[in-house]
Amino acid sequence: MKLILSRKGFDSSAGGVPSPILPDGRLVVLPIPDAQSSIPYGAISHAGEPLGPLVADLTRGRITADTGAHLDPDLTRESLPRQPGWRPVFGQMGQALGHLRNQGVGPGDLFLFFGLFRRVERVGGCWRWVGDAAPCHVLWGWMQVAETLSLREALPASYAWAGYHPHCQRQGQAANALYLARRHLCVGSDDDDLPGAGIFARYAARRRLTAVDAPRVSDWDLPDWWYPGEGRAPLSYHGDLRRWRRAAGRTALRAVARGQEFVLDTEQYPEALPWARELIRRQAN
Repeated sequence: MKLILSRKGFDSSAGGVPSPILPDGRLVVLPIPDAQSSIPYGAISHAGEPLGPLVADLTRGRITADTGAHLDPDLTRESLPRQPGWRPVFGQMGQALGHLRNQGVGPGDLFLFFGLFRRVERVGGCWRWVGDAAPCHVLWGWMQVAETLSLREALPASYAWAGYHPHCQRQGQAANALYLARRHLCVGSDDDDLPGAGIFARYAARRRLTAVDAPRVSDWDLPDWWYPGEGRAPLSYHGDLRRWRRAAGRTALRAVARGQEFVLDTEQYPEALPWARELIRRQAN
């Protein structure tokens, strides 16, 4: 089984700003802009918050409620009105899809989505960044794969509910696919009927990747078992062992600045599944 850390949402290059952490701790993921998308930011809500006002305020009007949004991954029913049969879905294409295929990612594997976040406050009826709050990488959602669907051809009738998805607006490309979620998580014997996909509702230190007071958001603080010693293959794209360091019972990683999908083989890292399952079990806090 594979565990994939998948970078998604606004950042300095896609969108130009982080996604916001609201004053009550809610994580609100801003999907990247997409001129081909038929879904505007004004139609989407995340964690109960409409995205239109947030994206307009935080980008100073550069992106508005009418701008098309690349809603991917799409993990919660409440984000949009849904057609019958809808379930959480994630699309990938091009080089990033090739990497997932080369790593053997498929049914049963688990995505943990992370992004760049920063605290915001509401002043004078508008959202703005908290001045002394630094951005950081935070895990914000998960999805376990039930099946994959190539988008080289037209959608089968039984998947018509997915026609809204931005990757379905790019059908006909050979390297373009959807990953569809399991209804229930299956990574161990004590999953307690956990959902196969969802979002982490609020910021929590246990789901923060960036080390506290780190000079770069890509300086991560991970549990000790992440260290790729003893002949274990490192997290993909992180094969340079100079990026890894052990200190005070933890593992420090200088994560790569680019790249979307980082894959870990849980057969070599058996601690990964209990760790991920506990994060999901405590999804609401």
